[in-house]
Amino acid sequence: MAENSLFAVLLRSPWWISVAVALAMLALARALLPPAYVPFGALGALPIAVIAVMSALRQWRAPNPVQIELTLQRVATLGRRELVAAIEVGLRRDGYAVLALDGQGAADLEAVKAGRTVLVACRRWKAASIGVEPLRALDAAVQARGDDAPVEGWMLGLGAASDAARAYAGEHRLRLVQGAELARLIGPPSGAHSKA
Repeated sequence: MAENSLFAVLLRSPWWISVAVALAMLALARALLPPAYVPFGALGALPIAVIAVMSALRQWRAPNPVQIELTLQRVATLGRRELVAAIEVGLRRDGYAVLALDGQGAADLEAVKAGRTVLVACRRWKAASIGVEPLRALDAAVQARGDDAPVEGWMLGLGAASDAARAYAGEHRLRLVQGAELARLIGPPSGAHSKA
């Protein structure tokens, strides 16, 4: 799906916007079409209604901002081994087979799911900013794999990524895992619920 298509924009928007668009389409069909054709015009609103349901489910399952902040504060207090262990648990929860690497290369974990391999780098998660150099090292590890199957690299971090780092990640098979995505991977603090 194209990033700026109507459906993609509605999926990223609050669910009630899709409902409003679907209702507006129904009202237009009723106002502009002859009575015999109104049901056919109303069918045009069906895909938008489906998007509204999908968007509502995504938003309902998403952690709230307080949970995200609490989780990120907890991540900031973890040591490297604790963080790697928490990421390993999160990846396994998401269905990945995880292998801890020797700790000498650019990546800390290798995760495989449905033939897709991900090298996960956790080393600079506390850095105030993420620059291009750690991404180059991770990219070299991804390229060194040389497997027939696609390999992707994930760089985890609490700090902001520089514009150059974002551009570099976009040009290569690298993903910056930060903020809400990192909090979701780690999971909520013990005792927290999925919704507040």
